[in-house]
Amino acid sequence: MAVPLPLPALHATHAGIWIAASGDVREASRGEAIARLAETPHILLNAPMVGQRLGYPDVSGLDVLELFAFIHPARFVVPTVAGLARAVGIEPPSGDAQAAAALASIAEALLSRMTKEEWAEREGAWTVNATLQRLGWGWAPFVGQRLAKPERGERMLFSRLPQWEDQAERPQPRTVSIPVADAQARLAELTGRDAEPRAGQRAMSGESVAIFAPRRAPGEPNMLLAEAGTGIGKTLAYLAPASLWAERAGGTVWVSTFTKALQRQLDAEGGRLFADEHERNRRIVIRKGRENYLCLLNLEDAMQGAFSGRAAVLAQLVGRWAAYTKDGDMVGGDLPGWLPSLFRRAGATALTDRRGECVYAGCPHYRKCFIERAERAGREADLVIANHALVMINAARGRPDAPTRIVFDEGHHLFDAADATFSAALTGQEAIELRRWIVGPEGKSRGRRRGLSARLLDVCSYDDQGATALEAAVEAARALPSDGWLARLAEDDPFGPVEALLAEVRGTVYARSKAQEAGYGLETELAEPDGSLVSAAAAAMEALEVLAKPLAALARRLEAIIEDAPDWLDSQARARVEGAISGLSWRRETLGAWIALLGRIGGIADPDYVDWLAIDRVEGREYDMGIHRHWLDPTRPLARAVLEPAHGVLVTSATLRGSEGWPSADARTGALHLPGPVAHFEAASPFDYRTQSEVLIVNDIGRNDVAGLAGAYARLIEAAGGGTLGLFTAIQRLRAVHARIADRLARAGLPLLAQHVDPIDTGTLVDIFRDDPRASLLGTDALRDGVDVPGDSLRLVVMERVPWPRPTVLHAARKLAGGGSAYDDRVVRARLAQAFGRLIRRQGDRGLFVILASALPSRLLTAFPPEVSISRLPLDEALVRVRERLFGEGCSELVANGPKAREVDTAGMSDRF
Repeated sequence: MAVPLPLPALHATHAGIWIAASGDVREASRGEAIARLAETPHILLNAPMVGQRLGYPDVSGLDVLELFAFIHPARFVVPTVAGLARAVGIEPPSGDAQAAAALASIAEALLSRMTKEEWAEREGAWTVNATLQRLGWGWAPFVGQRLAKPERGERMLFSRLPQWEDQAERPQPRTVSIPVADAQARLAELTGRDAEPRAGQRAMSGESVAIFAPRRAPGEPNMLLAEAGTGIGKTLAYLAPASLWAERAGGTVWVSTFTKALQRQLDAEGGRLFADEHERNRRIVIRKGRENYLCLLNLEDAMQGAFSGRAAVLAQLVGRWAAYTKDGDMVGGDLPGWLPSLFRRAGATALTDRRGECVYAGCPHYRKCFIERAERAGREADLVIANHALVMINAARGRPDAPTRIVFDEGHHLFDAADATFSAALTGQEAIELRRWIVGPEGKSRGRRRGLSARLLDVCSYDDQGATALEAAVEAARALPSDGWLARLAEDDPFGPVEALLAEVRGTVYARSKAQEAGYGLETELAEPDGSLVSAAAAAMEALEVLAKPLAALARRLEAIIEDAPDWLDSQARARVEGAISGLSWRRETLGAWIALLGRIGGIADPDYVDWLAIDRVEGREYDMGIHRHWLDPTRPLARAVLEPAHGVLVTSATLRGSEGWPSADARTGALHLPGPVAHFEAASPFDYRTQSEVLIVNDIGRNDVAGLAGAYARLIEAAGGGTLGLFTAIQRLRAVHARIADRLARAGLPLLAQHVDPIDTGTLVDIFRDDPRASLLGTDALRDGVDVPGDSLRLVVMERVPWPRPTVLHAARKLAGGGSAYDDRVVRARLAQAFGRLIRRQGDRGLFVILASALPSRLLTAFPPEVSISRLPLDEALVRVRERLFGEGCSELVANGPKAREVDTAGMSDRF
């Protein structure tokens, strides 16, 4: 029979440390807490976070988040004491002392669930816990007390996973047009007949049907650019005609996003389209890059001993999750984002598919593979929810499932996504990965990565020409960088022609580049190269050409085998050969780009490209270096590879045009390079920005005054009672401000979260922020866009300075081509508009946007809605304005007295909103 937990609990925040034991709760010093943790296991919540609070990173204990992940492996929970309390059905604590006491109650409630018949995740738990007990997992004995041994042996994980099935190729979509009235009728179904009508949403739905009409001519897609202001409801506006077309034409519409947050939102909207969960999972599929998914072969290796220590515990918990996950997505899917961070990410990335190591049909779990299942499900789905990068890569590589009807949501990111997709980089890390893909792991390298020879050994044993080409490719690949290349370059002892080139790159960058802030990399233009760099480039190019030839010959032999299939080519061998052909195809493209890049060194520069040399560093430590090439205008390859082959494309965003109008949107989306006409649609936001929001420019904070900046953030957060999103242009300043104010705010009952400080992923930080109206969050670019936090939880956005673009080589080239300072202004206006867009998300929201930059030029203020009130004022007046706007009149004296503002009760805040 189970007995109550005999363990104390420890809760640590920036406000202090509390220990609950034997029914008593008391505060403890940092030294006492560290000593007690070393002597006695304590119940904790998020051990790495506790360790950070204590300044003792090796904290261990019984983490209730690990217990939750074991008992409910694919279920969402906000990883706070209050979030867990709600999840187990107990009253959330009212303060930090009560939180310490609640930890034991939460643990008891979780453990008791295993004794109930309705526990849905019972299968496999006993077997996994037995393994975890051997691994020394702290919770295992307590789980074992409450978990009865099954009467019959439990099925192993890999026998419980469903298999995907091959299906006939889907026929071409039927040629249909969607009447406007039908699309608007479907929209009414999705929103509900009694929903308040939105004219902008209805109009956009009607306009969007045009992209599903039959295409006029090859290379001329039906393209619509739609700027739909926040609150229009653009998601359902385009899903209505998209779902109708997929249903009537028997085709697939790809909806592409830039952020994982919007992917999750779109997936949630699927319930409006298909109420039945099974049908919804069949007709709406989320697709991501392979590196996001759990690799079952990697998991099997990890569970069978390849991992040790804490990483082995993580592997077992991920194994529990694998049996219950919807789709095997480890990054933004139903694996809790906080789970890998509990193990300091030890082993998490090694469980995903990385850099072409997949053996396809050679894998014993091939028919259960999450990646293969997602790809096949996507071919039959009505809607595929993907990201910009995957859509572009599939289209550029001519994949059979390349999309022909595409909706690019968050379309203002299309330029940046194309810039990343259609670029080339000959760096040490990229080169060593190519070597490993061909040669396989060498020396004591860990992991299950297998070289090309191992994957194609049986195939090439039947084909002499293929075997010869493979042998030559493996030999040529040995000229690429190998393990230890960074140390050899630092000692000026490179091995092989590519390492010699990288050594010349390193020397040139250090000789020519301007000193940067600590933590940033170094770079310089690829211009006027000296003789040694030109000679090294020529030798490296020759080595790459030697490698390219046998890879091309091998690809031809494999294609010939597929075309004229011999008797020995069974289905598994065929799948393995097709996988190798696919991998060879894009690696040969990469090699071709590298050779072209090296061929230009010492010659005439290509005006279509921007080339530069770079050393990548983290906090002054080098981790990569090489030569980079980007398109000056990446929308040109975007138009050619993605837009022209498509039949219909919708690009939409709340800030698509910016303040520059449609010509700017045409240029940033690739529409400018299409031969046919492009339609435009605009619907203004329905929000009353004049009464719902205000912009304050604080003009008395010095640009480099970190103490003053920190004080301003603290006082603004206190004035708002939390609910603040703080945006920074540099990680160093974010950390400096956080270090100065976190304790002060925590003592006032205002938790402060911070990206790049707290040992937890960004998505989870946003979840915690959204869940607690008194919390605030500091972050950088990732939080400036794609964060949807409506209501009380976000009522103040604070930017620490004007978000000017970094003066990189690439930016300088585009600035020169794009109109000089006007180009910078366009970039900054777009960033300001995106940041302001975080503030008002729903009707009834209220909030202020504060910029701590006295030198903000007036010409940039067109980034904000024209009806918004904009004021330049000192900090003290801004504090008064914040309090009055959020909490009504009569708060001026409290605000002026600084910390006394904490005494204001914000409990009724939502009533005033």
